[in-house]
Amino acid sequence: MPDLRGSTVADVVRRSAARVPEREALRFTDAAGRERAWSYAELDAAVTRAAAALLAAGAVKGDRVAAYGKNSDAYLIGFLACARAGLVHVPINYNLTGGELSYLLSQSGSRLALVDPALMGNLDAVRVETSLQQVLSLRDEKDSLLSRSIDGEVGDLDVSVADDDLVQLLYTSGTTSLPKGAMMTHRALLHEYVSCLQALDFTEHDLPLHVMPLYHSAQMHVFLLPHLMIGASNRLVEVPEPADVLRRIETERITSFFAAPTVWVALANHADFATRDLDALRKAYYGASIMPGPVLRRLRERLPRLGFYNCFGQSEIAPLATVLRPEEHDDRPESAGRPVLFVEARVVDETGADVEPGELGEIVYRSPQLCTGYWDKPEETEEVFRDGWFHSGDLVRRDEAGYVHVVDRIKDVINTGGVLVASREVEDALYTHPGVAEVAVIAVPDERWIERIAAVVVARDEVTEAELLEHARAGLAGFKTPKEIHFVDDLPRNSSGKLLKRVLRDQLTT
Repeated sequence: MPDLRGSTVADVVRRSAARVPEREALRFTDAAGRERAWSYAELDAAVTRAAAALLAAGAVKGDRVAAYGKNSDAYLIGFLACARAGLVHVPINYNLTGGELSYLLSQSGSRLALVDPALMGNLDAVRVETSLQQVLSLRDEKDSLLSRSIDGEVGDLDVSVADDDLVQLLYTSGTTSLPKGAMMTHRALLHEYVSCLQALDFTEHDLPLHVMPLYHSAQMHVFLLPHLMIGASNRLVEVPEPADVLRRIETERITSFFAAPTVWVALANHADFATRDLDALRKAYYGASIMPGPVLRRLRERLPRLGFYNCFGQSEIAPLATVLRPEEHDDRPESAGRPVLFVEARVVDETGADVEPGELGEIVYRSPQLCTGYWDKPEETEEVFRDGWFHSGDLVRRDEAGYVHVVDRIKDVINTGGVLVASREVEDALYTHPGVAEVAVIAVPDERWIERIAAVVVARDEVTEAELLEHARAGLAGFKTPKEIHFVDDLPRNSSGKLLKRVLRDQLTT
């Protein structure tokens, strides 16, 4: 018998299908421009058929199922099918190949993989190193998971799923070390969805456009699933291309849009940004990494009627922890806001004691949204879950009103001559120069100062190192001014937009 009081991730779509069965739930456009549309009733039935197909393929409750594909309706159906079948979904960055791909497949112990046909070769190259027993195509083939989900009987599944069962392993981005699989339960994700609905003002009348990768927790769990939960109509595209995004916002009258700062930077720098009619857009969300202050100011000046929301958190908390709402941007434009509905936070020093308002400290959390630990990594789990709190690794200040101001990842703070410097402060100073399109500030080893500050710049116009150093000195104390500037064509990022500073450190120190 099902638990009459339980609630799982797959129930999100089932309830919406019962409430608004004929409403369009999802319209997906692939890279070739082909579209598929799903009503809530059709989507719910497809999820059940796909869940039955996974069980028929030999998967049993608790098995890990890797998902290796770009955005698609099939990718979403695969996740929800895993949730309905009692399986543990393992989303994998579709850019990973070789050892990085093999590591995630092996570390998770995935027995089955759902793969885009275009990526099948990457998987085949490492399959012998993994525990995979079966591979299914996600889409575009006769016997794919998508084809199995479209037609046929919709019956009952012979599996019982509880809200405290694992539903996903959310691997950290691995920007500083090997990725760790945060173990997420149905209960954790559902609490987070309710936090999102309350903090981000989602309604069933929203028309959101989803462009960021669904393997990343922000796009899937902060935006797509909560919008499905409330019964909104969603637009999903395979990859974000600035001209196409701006065109869609104009022609489809998109009202709600989330993007990582790197995508917002690309939109703000695109020629169409000044000419497209973006008036239908009412809610703009950013997060997943720090938004440069000068870029945010440029966006708000161009779109004064648009409400901006800063979303901050990390995979381990499902991932939303704090939000700065539109009406709060005028007074605290560089803040990450305050904790959402189901999150309790403190700011502590190295001993675990609360710091005074305005002082630097690590933000720690208690929340039903939290993961239960890291998959098969007990020492790393013990390290972050201590003293009754989850230790985030984020260095912040919290003001008298409780607003969080993110300074840096603790591992990204630069110790130069015994003085700590936040890389973000230096980056914001350089962003105010018109010749800087993107910048990353890192520490490089120094025999005298322990670490010295280096800036890596993507230039928009002709600009010299001397000009940027002079500009930096005008707004920063001498010890915060970069000692060197390196010009590059692009900064290394993962597909969710997070800057890979460890790659830059390796490049400049080897």
